[in-house]
Amino acid sequence: MANPLDSIQAPIAAEMAEFEVKFRQSMQTNVLLLDKIMGYIVRRKGKQVRPMFVFLTARTAAADPAGPLDPAAFRGAALIELLHTATLVHDDVVDESNYRRGFFSINALWKNKIAVLVGDYLLSRGLQLALEHDDFDLLKIVNRAVRELSEGELLQIEKARRLDITEEVYFDIIRQKTASLIASCTAVGAASVGASKETVERARLFGEKVGMAFQIKDDLFDYGTAEIGKPVGIDIKEKKMTLPLIYALQQASWLDKRRVIYNVKNNAGHRERVQQVIDFVKKSGGLEYAVQTMERYRDEALAILHEFPESAARTALEALINYTIEREK
Repeated sequence: MANPLDSIQAPIAAEMAEFEVKFRQSMQTNVLLLDKIMGYIVRRKGKQVRPMFVFLTARTAAADPAGPLDPAAFRGAALIELLHTATLVHDDVVDESNYRRGFFSINALWKNKIAVLVGDYLLSRGLQLALEHDDFDLLKIVNRAVRELSEGELLQIEKARRLDITEEVYFDIIRQKTASLIASCTAVGAASVGASKETVERARLFGEKVGMAFQIKDDLFDYGTAEIGKPVGIDIKEKKMTLPLIYALQQASWLDKRRVIYNVKNNAGHRERVQQVIDFVKKSGGLEYAVQTMERYRDEALAILHEFPESAARTALEALINYTIEREK
């Protein structure tokens, strides 16, 4: 079966191939242990959606959508990948996770101390790459995303203790935790081709809307049966309040709300309690509400995208947006 991402990548196939070579080179080091770990990280790369957003947005915002891209686009994509990978390595240490995308995590193979140092190294490589070429505008964009990622994680931890997350707080969390990264990809893409500040901001807002839709889709997987790389109900087990559950609780009676929150707080080792929460959300219309909200963000993203001139890259970006909310994992 053909990979839908292959056709989406078509307008930037050459850039993606070139990026892979350059990214591998950026990960090389003379320290044998570090080089071995860097090679492991490169081999287990995911779908590379982030570089795709950078290059497609760069082409969409460029004066000549069919012309060669500035080297800054490749450095921007590498900067985002390096800093994002650093946050994932550190996340796995914090979460005591032994797996990442079906592979052993760095901390599982090389223990926590080495994993933390590897994350620090990736962070420094990203900073070095930007500073060597005076890419201060790109660094500002990505630095904002990394700051927001950290703030979003801490806000979620704080709220998880009390389970008092409102829709407004939930949207703040996912805007910082997920949408900020995709927003940095699209902003970097526009900035790398010399777009105006107004255009860069428009591209950033476009990416933020896509990121919001992307995260809501991810939250919906918690209530389904698709093979998505994480068990169904894992968010509930981890006491994460996502949109379907927040909406369902808003519609519930005081007694039902108290019962469901008790099950969320005390679900450790009780699979039936997790299933009761899932059933409650489904009966309360939580899934339908989340789908409607996701589609609203998708439509808002498309409206912003259509303000850019028509091109093959813009068409591919539209397909990439639809892919993010129609994916099965």
